[in-house]
Amino acid sequence: MPPFLRGLTLGFSLIVAIGPQNAFVLRQGLTRQHALLAAFVCALADSLLITLGVLGIGAFLARSPTLTLIGTLAGAAFLLWYGWRSFRSARHPVALDTAGQTQQSPRAVLATALAFTFLNPHVFLDTLVLIGGASAGLSSSGRLGFLGGTLLASWVWFFGLALAGRQLAPVMKNPRAWQVLDLIIGVMMWTIAAGLVWGAVQGK
Repeated sequence: MPPFLRGLTLGFSLIVAIGPQNAFVLRQGLTRQHALLAAFVCALADSLLITLGVLGIGAFLARSPTLTLIGTLAGAAFLLWYGWRSFRSARHPVALDTAGQTQQSPRAVLATALAFTFLNPHVFLDTLVLIGGASAGLSSSGRLGFLGGTLLASWVWFFGLALAGRQLAPVMKNPRAWQVLDLIIGVMMWTIAAGLVWGAVQGK
């Protein structure tokens, strides 16, 4: 799989999972309360962390074959765990509750979006550790392509949630829809993990 498509697939697999950022942006879209601002802040913050992961941690790991192997295997292990968690969530689907949204100012939306990003440890695991480790085995140009794919996934997803919030409302309130989504995420995670391990075994 080309680095760009690998990054795009991994980016969507990570970001589509239900989390504080998604719930917040979706709620802003449903109530039309500065939804584009919320999407912009979340996407920009994620882009910063993803870039640090790919060009910082990923580039650092790439300097040593041993570190590259460790980073790749650690990323694969995390993907397997993440996929297992998605499969487990699919067994007990829960609808996203969008009720109780209060009126917020642009400043409050900005602060909340930043908090949901930088106060969530899973964001750092996903962007710095997992994405950075997954890009470690790529060449310099490959890492740039991988970075472009993951960044595109982040921006498309967040703005998609903001713009389509009202249309998505009936679907997101259905636990069955989240169950299907969790199953798809689990399959994608395990597929990417298998690709990472195969690449490490083949010495690519």
